[in-house]
Amino acid sequence: MELISNYKNGNYTVKLYSDGTKIKETEADSFIAEFPDSIDLKITNYCDLNCPMCHEKSNIDGKEGNLDSPFLESLPSGIELAIGGGNPLSHSALLPFLEKMKKREIICNLTVNEKHLIKNKEFVQKLIDEKLIYGLGISAFEVFDETVAFARKNENCVLHIVTGVFENFEKIIDKNLKVLFLGYKKFGKGKNYFSLDILRNIEKTKKLIPRLISRFSRISFDNLALSQLDIKRLLTDSEWDKMYMGDDGEGSMYIDLVEQKFAKSSISTKRFSLKDDIKEMFLILKMK
Repeated sequence: MELISNYKNGNYTVKLYSDGTKIKETEADSFIAEFPDSIDLKITNYCDLNCPMCHEKSNIDGKEGNLDSPFLESLPSGIELAIGGGNPLSHSALLPFLEKMKKREIICNLTVNEKHLIKNKEFVQKLIDEKLIYGLGISAFEVFDETVAFARKNENCVLHIVTGVFENFEKIIDKNLKVLFLGYKKFGKGKNYFSLDILRNIEKTKKLIPRLISRFSRISFDNLALSQLDIKRLLTDSEWDKMYMGDDGEGSMYIDLVEQKFAKSSISTKRFSLKDDIKEMFLILKMK
């Protein structure tokens, strides 16, 4: 593993390695951050897929966000941006933005739908090869053979699957894949799409998880999936304390460059207008 980021944030240190491993260490009883270690950054609301559960309500009329927003100049080197949309590949300024962030030693990751990935494989591969992005999240629903092949070829690709919606586990187990379980978001279009079938699928996945864990090269969960699938029941207290990265807003935040708003997460209803400094915005979240 190559160490790609090493910095101090508040009362703890952060080390980020090339395979995505993040280690946070402190001598205190808790981690107290001055700025987010990672930012969920929405850069566009344009998307042509019309996914029925999209919590961002992205569509073909969606607008691009401003990638020259003043707060971006205040980002400390070493922190991570999880760039998404909408379809982030559609943003007209994506490439120069990634080049600028690389020069400033900001660690960029990108999340794309598998259909958009297949249409833009060469471009995405270029981003990976030139280390303009370190991690690629692939939102997978149907799981095409090309999706699996691309993910197996590039070690820092992670399949993103939505709990309660995704059922094609046979297509992804035992293929040396990394998988991130996302909780089902009853937000945006996801609020009306939610059904008893989705609830049953969440419970079905919850029962399957103990048998699925060993079938992937790495498995991880966002905070919502941790709750919906009750992952804590599968770990000892010491294992949980070692691996849990904290609640939304403790070391992370969400920024919508289209609406010019920020919040603790993408499903937070309490949102605030962007400020020019990331530390000021993060402090606001911690006070609310």
